[in-house]
Amino acid sequence: MSSYRLSTSGQHAAAIAQILKQQALLSKTQVQVASGKRVQTPADDPVAATRILGIERAQAQLEQYGKNAGIAADRLNLGEQSLADLGTLLQRVQELTIQANSGAMDNVSLRSIATELKSRREELQQIANRQDGNGEYLFAGYSTSTRPFDDAGAGVVYFGDQGVRQLQISSSQKIADGFAGARVFMDIPEGNGTFVVTSGTQTGTGIIGVSQVLDATQWNAAGAAAAAAVPPRAHEYTVRFTDPDLDGTADSWELLDANGNPVLDNGAPPTPVTGAFTNGGAIAFDGVQFAISGTPAVGDTFEVRPAGNESLFQTLDDLVAALYRGADTPQQRAQLGSDVNKALGQLDRGLNHMIDLRTEIGARLSSLDTAASLREDLDFQLTGSLSSVRDLDFAEAISRLNQQMTGLQAAQAAYTRIGQMSLFDYLR
Repeated sequence: MSSYRLSTSGQHAAAIAQILKQQALLSKTQVQVASGKRVQTPADDPVAATRILGIERAQAQLEQYGKNAGIAADRLNLGEQSLADLGTLLQRVQELTIQANSGAMDNVSLRSIATELKSRREELQQIANRQDGNGEYLFAGYSTSTRPFDDAGAGVVYFGDQGVRQLQISSSQKIADGFAGARVFMDIPEGNGTFVVTSGTQTGTGIIGVSQVLDATQWNAAGAAAAAAVPPRAHEYTVRFTDPDLDGTADSWELLDANGNPVLDNGAPPTPVTGAFTNGGAIAFDGVQFAISGTPAVGDTFEVRPAGNESLFQTLDDLVAALYRGADTPQQRAQLGSDVNKALGQLDRGLNHMIDLRTEIGARLSSLDTAASLREDLDFQLTGSLSSVRDLDFAEAISRLNQQMTGLQAAQAAYTRIGQMSLFDYLR
């Protein structure tokens, strides 16, 4: 029969190991209770730890999306305020232009208006060069550190680019935080957006009035035919006033093409496109029309060409130049009338363009609000999921803590008894 011996040192080691084990368990539970988190390290629950990391990464992304949205909202609000200021400026310029068009202004008054318009032009340039709180230009495209608008040569030049910075505000959505300056201040459609009428040779007092498109299909078809015949100068016409009855008064007009040849209609046989003229009456051809008031002289011409774009700076510069030329003679007053009418049309288009841009900013800000609401909902869901995986069941943990404390106390009491036991206790 074999027998085993248990040394005193072995008894002590076993007891101490049990105490240390109970202390480790108790310490882990105490940390869990203090932090409220069940999973402290991946070793506690590898599967749960993986899920926790994924949820925390998703929440970090949401936080960054929120920061991006805040940056976008700040810049869009600054841009919206700039456009509101631009609208106020254009309305004031419009008031001054109407005042200059009254016909009762002498040259001194016209120059006084021109002086204020020059200051408004400088204010316009200041708005175009506005910066955000970080010193970045609002209307420079991607080149936010480059001053976008500056005088160079005959007028203001745009030194920014055509890009628009996109900020990620959700996993599937980006939003532009502004506009390229060229779009805001430079790309204003001319005239009615389809064609423009300008003065050519003029010795009479004809004044260009309102123009409009009556039939875009007819205009486009005529342009295609003209482009084929006189490439690439489609829709470039000259309206020349004539005197068929030779009474010395221009009472008719004829239409010339880009080469100065009469434009023929589609009749059989084709005949030159002409028409009678009355003061303020419409001149119509190819689905478009415009009015000429006053008294054009025989041989006076007006040029018709496709509309391009004109900057707000150019509109103000042209208007200031027209006012400085004065209105000493009937011909000068007529030219001033045409120039002012053109400026009023451009200002109307500029105001409408500004309203469209403000509407677009409003839509973007609304998208930011919607995205913020969705982020809040998703973050709430992620927080709930994280809580279910990571957070501690306090009732269970407190019960376990009490059990572990009891176990530790029992181990300590047992060790105390074992430590007092010795063979000498029995040799008496």
